[in-house]
Amino acid sequence: MENTLDHLLKIEAEAAALLSGAQEEADRRIHENEEKNREIFEERYKAEAQTRESSLKKEIERLKEQYQKEIEDYRRQISGIDVDTRRFSDLFNEFLAGQG
Repeated sequence: MENTLDHLLKIEAEAAALLSGAQEEADRRIHENEEKNREIFEERYKAEAQTRESSLKKEIERLKEQYQKEIEDYRRQISGIDVDTRRFSDLFNEFLAGQG
């Protein structure tokens, strides 16, 4: 009986050692995969960030050009308007005097 018990204890110790080794190997593989996945994520994140930054810069430039064009168009429009300062002054004075 003692021989059988010793044999079972020996098998249990071997199984525990085998399980411990398997757990260590699993932990090592998980750690490796986490590192690889983190590297892949960082590469993709940087690439996406660069793409979006480039798009944003292009959009900012487009809007600046559009703004400049609109300002130039506005200046062109108002430069063509004749201003009758004499008439404006007369109307303003009438308004101030309460005659308007």
